[in-house]
Amino acid sequence: MTPNMKEEMKQLFQAMLSLESIEECEAFFEDICTIKELQDLSQRLAVAKMLYDGEKYQTIEEQTGASTATISRVNKCLVYGAGGYNLVLAESGDDSGAGTTLKAAEKSAQNAGGTRNV
Repeated sequence: MTPNMKEEMKQLFQAMLSLESIEECEAFFEDICTIKELQDLSQRLAVAKMLYDGEKYQTIEEQTGASTATISRVNKCLVYGAGGYNLVLAESGDDSGAGTTLKAAEKSAQNAGGTRNV
């Protein structure tokens, strides 16, 4: 990533942080994203929440329409990523989720049918 791209990303993140309401977020994201991009982002967050809550891949696929590739990619980010999904999901106030990356990893391994040691 070039230094210019990093600066542009910081500006984007700063713009997001300046929004104060759902209505402002809707207006901003409608302007900056296509409908498909918004749908994809929303779907990924829904998938992350379901993984966080311990749902199985098949249930997630049926309820969200996400492909198993998308579910796996989100799961990888949830377990091994920068922690962004866990921050957002923990902030949602839902205590039914894993709450930590380690617990999320254990649940995700079980949901995928694997026996991953974490």
